[in-house]
Amino acid sequence: MSRVSDSGASASLNQLTVNESHSAAPSVASKISDLSAEKQLHAENVHPVAAAAPRWWESKSLEDRPLDSKHGWAIVAAGCLMLMFSMGCVNSYGTYQTYYHQYKFPDEPVSTLSWVGTLQFGVMNFFGIPAGILCERVDTRLVSFVGGAIMAVALIVASFCDDAVWKLILTQGIVFSLGASLVFIPSTSIPSQWFTTRRALAVGIVVAGSGIGGLWLTPATQAMITHLGPGWALRITGIIIFAVNSVASLFMRSRLKVQSRDKVVDFSVFRDLRFIFVFIGAVCGTTGYFTPLFSLPTFAAQIGGKSDSFGNNLLTIINAASTVGRIGTGEVARYLGNINTMATCTLVSSLSILVLWLPFQATGTMIACAIVYGMFCGGFIGLLPVVMADLWGVQRISTIIGLLYMANFVGTMVGAPSSGAILDNIGHDSNFKPSIIFSGVFMLCAALFFYALRVAA
Repeated sequence: MSRVSDSGASASLNQLTVNESHSAAPSVASKISDLSAEKQLHAENVHPVAAAAPRWWESKSLEDRPLDSKHGWAIVAAGCLMLMFSMGCVNSYGTYQTYYHQYKFPDEPVSTLSWVGTLQFGVMNFFGIPAGILCERVDTRLVSFVGGAIMAVALIVASFCDDAVWKLILTQGIVFSLGASLVFIPSTSIPSQWFTTRRALAVGIVVAGSGIGGLWLTPATQAMITHLGPGWALRITGIIIFAVNSVASLFMRSRLKVQSRDKVVDFSVFRDLRFIFVFIGAVCGTTGYFTPLFSLPTFAAQIGGKSDSFGNNLLTIINAASTVGRIGTGEVARYLGNINTMATCTLVSSLSILVLWLPFQATGTMIACAIVYGMFCGGFIGLLPVVMADLWGVQRISTIIGLLYMANFVGTMVGAPSSGAILDNIGHDSNFKPSIIFSGVFMLCAALFFYALRVAA
């Protein structure tokens, strides 16, 4: 009897448990359903947070703007004007060097005076990496404006410091080049972002600005030095630079906004054989590049027995031919290819030094050398940024070009001082042949590395 009662009690307890389980299941399901409904309602009420607007100093993306448009050509014109004064001053420094050597500092060796022009181009390239980083993170209009202001102040201060060579090296050389780097990098990198089919021509027109600047700045500087003195020549140039660059910088806008990254500078590109060929070729090319610009006017005066004005006219011819060459090679590159055109231009530049300048002292051959060298060396300078954009794209073109211009820094710091030292110590300030060979051989090596790039690419 007791067992029957226990069995009945157990059955009742089990039935109660089952009933509780069944009654609890709908309650849990109801709670889950209510929770899901609450989450859905919350999701409907939450709106996506808009991306933070760029701060006043940051670049704004203009990817919606069309390529190969009128806006791109406005940027090309602005870049051409800015390079007209930044690189134009570098290309016309030979006029100042001739004056310094003959009148202001006759006891100073040429190698010492050449440091001013060397540092103008060398330090400008050395600061290519930080300038490229700034262009990725700061509005390029602001970067280029600050660069123009620094250049102007450097020349104006240099006009009061012409009593010692070291002061000119500091102001006209180093400080000027700091500002020039902030103008040079955006001017040569930004146009590639706005063009596809006409990219080589667009960049060619921009870099032709340096030749145009040297074309008129050389005789203008000579005239100002003759009639007003070197001090006022520097002041007037500085004032013009500030005025023109302030207006031109308003148009220098980047099309692409670069996303932030962990590495400030990505050196992995050095693992690419193509970049190594470009880098070494640029080192060799810039090592030999400036010898004709700095030494041909002095060669014409000392060896050819020509006047100072004739030597400056040779410099003017080089800049004029360079202007034509930089624009013309940009168009030729559409048919021959950018790398092929750049390598061939470098080869012809080296031959103009070794074939036309080295063996002769006649007036005609000096003029011929100036024309041929100016026309084809412009292709070497103008097509480098285009080749970089073709091989590695335009997204990070500013920092890639900044890395490349480190090669130009090495070549410049080796080239012009070495050429001047060879003239002083081996040529005894009268035999230019060793320095001419030095320049021509390095340009020839650059051509060989660019042809190797063609094979690797």
